[in-house]
Amino acid sequence: MSDTPTPELQTMPLGLYDLVTYSIAGAGLALVAYLLYSWTSRDEVGARYRPAVVAGLCIAGVAALSYLVLHLKWDTGFDLRDGVLVPNAEARATLYPRYADWSVTVPLLTAELLAVCSLTGARARTLRFTTMAAAFLMILTGFLGSQVLAQGRDVGALVLWGCISTVFYAYLYVALIGAVRASTGSMSVEAGTSLRNAAIVLLATFGVYPLVYAVPVFVDVTPAWLAGMQVAYSAADVLAKVGFGVLVHKVAKLRTAEDVAAGVDTHPESVWVSNVHQSEAVLPGTQAEHRSTRFEDNTVDDAPVFATHPAYPHEHHEVEHLPERDPGSRVSAGRYGAAWTADRA
Repeated sequence: MSDTPTPELQTMPLGLYDLVTYSIAGAGLALVAYLLYSWTSRDEVGARYRPAVVAGLCIAGVAALSYLVLHLKWDTGFDLRDGVLVPNAEARATLYPRYADWSVTVPLLTAELLAVCSLTGARARTLRFTTMAAAFLMILTGFLGSQVLAQGRDVGALVLWGCISTVFYAYLYVALIGAVRASTGSMSVEAGTSLRNAAIVLLATFGVYPLVYAVPVFVDVTPAWLAGMQVAYSAADVLAKVGFGVLVHKVAKLRTAEDVAAGVDTHPESVWVSNVHQSEAVLPGTQAEHRSTRFEDNTVDDAPVFATHPAYPHEHHEVEHLPERDPGSRVSAGRYGAAWTADRA
């Protein structure tokens, strides 16, 4: 393979060049849209599952920035000559920024999934550390084989480092599936199904990358291969980050509603999923009044109605935390608090 150009330095026909431009721009815009969606909907998720939202925001931000760099390098990396686009020095940067992106976002994807699982304590911390480390090493070893050693043109290096990378991928596969299986029994049917779907999407899209990585082992790198690789990577990024992220967000909302309905947590607004009312708003201090909502056969019972909810939540907050008072006492509340005053009449 040493007598053929490196993967990024292919002379591109106009049609294939435009196809890659479209895929990079489309994926970048999808990531920006997901970033805005995650930011504006972050308060729909309870504090217990908020780390999943934070991880999703970081993933979307890093990936969107990476795609901006990719688009700029792809746009300036080729010169039009005689009806074809000839690569220049900038074209070298049309592939390795993806590895920089994946080095950050792939570990965060594993953390995002684990944040909505039911594992807790030392087990959760250990699994989060090992899966994030394995995800990073999976990307790093793949980068060594495809970009660093002989500029990705050494078949032996591709195979060796590809196999090493696959070991980390196999560990991720086993560890994440185990975490999902251990968690689905402690949540509703709908939440468990969404969690399994999220894991399937993530692990299936992870499988796209080694398949594309392995192509140069069997066939020569051509302009069509470069275009197919860029399109495949862009599509996989959207599925793994946007599609997976939306499913995880749904799980986080469903689990938030379950915790509120069970009276183990509060949430300042009603939880709706796919236009279905899952739970009422419950403010801190009202758990004792809250009648639990039961999840049976993927359906939700009527949520409790709080007839005395005030117009301003902060006023409700102040009153709910007051101590018990005697029947003959009265309350005197100001802007910053409230105090019981005994009625000594």
